[in-house]
Amino acid sequence: MEDTISSIATALGEGAVGIVRISGPNSLILADKMFFTKAGRSLSSYESRRMVYGHVKDEDNSIVDEALGVFMPGPHSYTGEDVVEIQCHGGIQSLKAILRLTFAKGARPAEPGEFTKRAYLNGRMDLAQAEAVMDIINARSEEALKLAIRQQKGQLSEEIRHIRGELKDVIVHLEAVIDYPEEDIEDVTFDEVKNCIITGLTAVKRLLSKAHTGKIMREGLLTAIVGRPNVGKSSLLNCLLREERAIVSAMPGTTRDVIQEQMLIEGIPLVLTDTAGIRKTDDFVESIGVEKTKEILAEAELAVVVLDGSEPLRIEDNELLSSIEAKEHVIIVNKGDLPCLIDSTALEAKFGAQNVLTLSVKTAEGVDGFVQWLKKFVYGSAGTVEKGIFVQNARHEKLLITTKESLEDALAAAEHRLPYDCIVIDLQNAINQLGAITGETLQDEIINEIFARFCLGK
Repeated sequence: MEDTISSIATALGEGAVGIVRISGPNSLILADKMFFTKAGRSLSSYESRRMVYGHVKDEDNSIVDEALGVFMPGPHSYTGEDVVEIQCHGGIQSLKAILRLTFAKGARPAEPGEFTKRAYLNGRMDLAQAEAVMDIINARSEEALKLAIRQQKGQLSEEIRHIRGELKDVIVHLEAVIDYPEEDIEDVTFDEVKNCIITGLTAVKRLLSKAHTGKIMREGLLTAIVGRPNVGKSSLLNCLLREERAIVSAMPGTTRDVIQEQMLIEGIPLVLTDTAGIRKTDDFVESIGVEKTKEILAEAELAVVVLDGSEPLRIEDNELLSSIEAKEHVIIVNKGDLPCLIDSTALEAKFGAQNVLTLSVKTAEGVDGFVQWLKKFVYGSAGTVEKGIFVQNARHEKLLITTKESLEDALAAAEHRLPYDCIVIDLQNAINQLGAITGETLQDEIINEIFARFCLGK
């Protein structure tokens, strides 16, 4: 790459410090035209990687801002090429003035994600690691940050390369048999191939099994609290938020609109939606809220169904319970501080004992049990993200699903002893899909689309 690019690398707005980043072969030459130390020396007269105090000056030799400058020569820089960073005061006008000077001295505006794209193209990181950079920036919780950092370090990439390597060995073996068929070793060949495919397929399924957790940590779990009026939906929301966010009243139909809040529970990012009580009503406004509730329920990834345990199930309760059977759900039997008139045994038989929880929002007794259920639902039996590889990216998950399908086809071909060429085709498809995760088999236009989603300055 022959051009030099620049951009503001910090968030726009008031702040103590702002950074203008310059990357490319002329970054140091450009910086020498606008940054001068207190002694009047240029940045290039100092050793690299040393932070130097000075001032940024414009064409009239007027001071734009006092600043710190540092030169980081490639390949040991973020982009893998020569990089200069100028740290100035974090005001927007100062940053814009310095950025305009970089353009006047020969740099061009960096495109979204172009610094990270250059790091990828220069071999500093693969595509999965590059995508993890944005996951780090957008992390909603400490746990999400941990996952993103592990991916940025190459944990997922290493596993992908290992699986690809094993599958490539199978193809080499099959092609050798195709080219040198003198010896009759079909039984051995088919058995070895099946075992290797099963090993690869198991590894891919293991990655996919944790994509559910990764997606939640990246995007948040869209959760709908549903139930008929006055069962305690808004009280549950307030209890989880630990504040009076939703209006609570004994009058049915108090909640007429959707109330949505983002929160963290034990590091799990939730998009929690309190909905209008589902019932038949002649109230026009309330009926709109009920229809909106049904829409939210259809879109939700998790339905939290709240029942009033102090009275038997009503028709509305049973209708709602029937509607959520095909969706991920948990049944909350509320008002556990009162005598229970709901047949909990029947509920447990139908929905599973682990998915029926009794609690009292009024006293908060049993609420911790719901939190523990939520942790198990998101993290699995481990109950943590400290170990294992979690796929956070929807693109990666889609490619892994396609990989699994190709490996299943290859396994079926091997079990039916189809010609070796048929197996090789399926295995090559799987290898290509895996390579698209790390960028080894991805087309340039798709790579460009991925980096275009990045923020400016990264």
